[in-house]
Amino acid sequence: MTALRPERESGTAYGQSSGDSYGGAGDQGTPYGQQPYGDPGAHGDWYGASTAATPAQGGYGTDGYGSERYGAQTYGTDAYQEPYAQQPQPSRPEHAQPQQTYIPPPDDETVALRIADTAAAVGARSGGRSADSPDESPVGGRAARRKAAKRRHGRRGAGRPDPETTETESDAPTAPRSRLEARRQARARRPSAATLVSRALGEVFITTGVLMLLFVSYQLWWTNVRAHAQADKEASSLQNDWASGKRNPGSFEPGQGFALLHIPKLDVVVPIAEGISNKQVLDRGMVGHYGEGKLKTAMPDAKTGNFGLAGHRNTHGEPFRYINRLTPGDDIVVETQDKFFVYKMASVLPVTSPSNVTVLEPVPRGSGFTKPGRYITLTTCTPEFTSKYRLIVWGKMVEERPRSKGKPDALVS
Repeated sequence: MTALRPERESGTAYGQSSGDSYGGAGDQGTPYGQQPYGDPGAHGDWYGASTAATPAQGGYGTDGYGSERYGAQTYGTDAYQEPYAQQPQPSRPEHAQPQQTYIPPPDDETVALRIADTAAAVGARSGGRSADSPDESPVGGRAARRKAAKRRHGRRGAGRPDPETTETESDAPTAPRSRLEARRQARARRPSAATLVSRALGEVFITTGVLMLLFVSYQLWWTNVRAHAQADKEASSLQNDWASGKRNPGSFEPGQGFALLHIPKLDVVVPIAEGISNKQVLDRGMVGHYGEGKLKTAMPDAKTGNFGLAGHRNTHGEPFRYINRLTPGDDIVVETQDKFFVYKMASVLPVTSPSNVTVLEPVPRGSGFTKPGRYITLTTCTPEFTSKYRLIVWGKMVEERPRSKGKPDALVS
């Protein structure tokens, strides 16, 4: 605020007066700031009057320019500087640069001591960002650094190296320090005798298991496939010969087929060949006739006698596998070139010794037959997949039918 001034007279400069206006006759115009207004010798009674405040007495009195307001201090001194200094300073705008933190230079004597974290140090640890970054705090403890890391990477643990792919120093192989140590390490890595033996036994067991599996597959699956194919081929050939008249009833060579066996309940149709040789007859899926040596039995067209047959119960076509399911009265039909011979199942012997040949006699023992007749005997191994005992099934002929009359009812139904 600027103080009021009296009107300037022409030819008179500020601080100069003519007569008794401002300084009297002897005043040569003291400039502002050099002579205080309150000096009574300079201004006389007009400024130095008391509180009367009349024109005759000076107008301003003691409280005017000559007192504490303007006359106590000169312009440009502490009278005006002190009030300005006491005013509150304006706050710094938000966009203003923060005051740089002073970092003391390192001292050689205290270089081993821990230097307090500053804004620059925190910025260096946070990946090169400055402390003024808006998304992280420049200083703080472990929790603050974790929060800053989460904000930078977006999720917990992002940006960290994969521990599975990072090779640590402990995982790296260490080179032996001497030849002796190298030999010890090589000896430690060398398998012991017990280890070698166990490995060899393991390989033997594995090989044996594989071979056994192959053998079982061959016996239970492949032999049946091959035997069925051979038996079907023999049956077709036999029927074609009958149709063309190439064969006549009579004696047959070992391994030669001469008839067909039908068991309707078991859905079995299998060729009957002369002899019980495994290689020539049984292993080829056919049924063999006991027609040689002491075990020779009668043919179906004989007036009396026992027609004995043998066949596999398991593997090689297994034609007699389910003959234990036959019950008295079930049909068993033998088909030849001229006739059909129909038998009814009569009895069964579940278990007997392989040397019990009495079951093949003209009147078989244990069959329940008491007098000569026309019988049929089926023999096979038991239990299944073994050849320890024999299973015997007997039947009695009930019909002899020429082929010219057609098939019997047992095969038609």
